Amino acid sequence: MSKPKVIFLDAVGTLFGVKEGVGQVYSEIASDFGVEVAPKDLNSAFYQCFQQSPPLTFPDAGILDIPEKEYYWWYDLVKATFDQTGTLSQFDDFGAFFQQLYAYFTTADPWVVYPDILPSLEKWRRDRIELGIISNFDSRLHGLLTALGLDKFFTSITISSAAGAAKPEIKIFEIALLKHECNPKEAWHIGDSVENDYKGAKAAGLRSFLLDRSHKK
Repeated sequence: MSKPKVIFLDAVGTLFGVKEGVGQVYSEIASDFGVEVAPKDLNSAFYQCFQQSPPLTFPDAGILDIPEKEYYWWYDLVKATFDQTGTLSQFDDFGAFFQQLYAYFTTADPWVVYPDILPSLEKWRRDRIELGIISNFDSRLHGLLTALGLDKFFTSITISSAAGAAKPEIKIFEIALLKHECNPKEAWHIGDSVENDYKGAKAAGLRSFLLDRSHKK
């Protein structure tokens, strides 16, 4: 297998994940606001609502408007999650709860870097392979990578909210490739989603690898 010029990686679910699960974090912070709901119920509702949400991408937005649009995209998703569990009406101030929740996920505290990641990144850097991220996440990713000590490995970060396209769209892969002046056949992509990562990268002409993190979820 020939060495690639660039290896792109997905972020959440590939490089790092939520330590105790999304439901656990939501449940703990909701409890601070007097709302008690089981983590497993929140986890199930979150993933159902996430699948039904529109892509986290704002093709017509100006760069200065994107952070606010990201915030309300997540606001709508979290609100739908609690609504589905029948506990939304228990909040005296859902906006204050969400503000605290959103800020918490900008810190390293709820996240864990998977143990196979640092050795892999170190090896690829020694091999002089360029590294980039292609993620359907938002602009919090930049600070989060720094907080987790991963920013030093990557020369490009391409996120759907800023790119105006989300995986599995070919456009987001093309935008990332341009940053490295790289032909698709010279690039690899590694991610944990069959549709977004494996099939998306393959359709864009990259060598695609599916990472099984199912035992981590």
